[in-house]
Amino acid sequence: MVNRKELDPEKSPGAAFGQRLRTLRDERGWTQDELGERMGCSGAHISAVETGRRPPTQRFAKTVDKVFGTGDRFERQSRALRQTALLEGFPEYVTHEARAAEIRLYEVGVIPGLLQTQEYASALGDSTVKRGVASREQADERIALAKQRQASLARTPPPLVFVVLDESCLLRPIGDSALMDAQFTRLVEFAELPNTVLQVAPFGIGVRRPMTLPVTVLTMPERSLMSYAESANRGHLERDSASVLPILADYHQLQAEALPRAASVAMISQLRKGTP
Repeated sequence: MVNRKELDPEKSPGAAFGQRLRTLRDERGWTQDELGERMGCSGAHISAVETGRRPPTQRFAKTVDKVFGTGDRFERQSRALRQTALLEGFPEYVTHEARAAEIRLYEVGVIPGLLQTQEYASALGDSTVKRGVASREQADERIALAKQRQASLARTPPPLVFVVLDESCLLRPIGDSALMDAQFTRLVEFAELPNTVLQVAPFGIGVRRPMTLPVTVLTMPERSLMSYAESANRGHLERDSASVLPILADYHQLQAEALPRAASVAMISQLRKGTP
């Protein structure tokens, strides 16, 4: 097709939305005008969304789901696009996390969102507002998304969740002692679930620690791999399984060096009692 713009779904979440929309349209052999007629908009509007020049509204995404029979797939993706407080790459990562069969994460310095209590998440959000890093609205978006992600773990069947926490996650005080006590209780409860493994990587590992930065590895239902990591200004979602395999190998090594689950829970319980 002449002048058909090539789409790069890795460029941004909006580009990924547009590429997916175009793929389904092409599969049905519809022109942009024909799809627009079915959706009650112009072909030019479809073109603008497909090429990322116009972000999809929630109403637009709902109509796409209705026309293509995709459940709420596009609506969820458009909702992730509106999470403006989040680093680039993370909203798309969340859509994959909600489908993953296995989740492996390593965190440093702070309890990860999947395990945070509401109070812990709120304290972190309040801190970003006070420091001028985020607006109140943006902080609330992050808190709401953490709650949404935790709810997705309750799906059937639930994913297997492996968590390695650097010891710094436990020793960094957030809020008052009551807040931390509740957070430690939450960690112990999480560790007792049948589909989870929680371990602590103590400072004593030293140079045997195979990774120093937070990372998450997803195993999808079809057994493909993805990884997600963040720098100070953006996130990176790696979709190539071959590129993720070395990260997975390092993660397995980290698990071998970390404390066993029972010893990890014992450490958390001691901190909860105020006896580090």
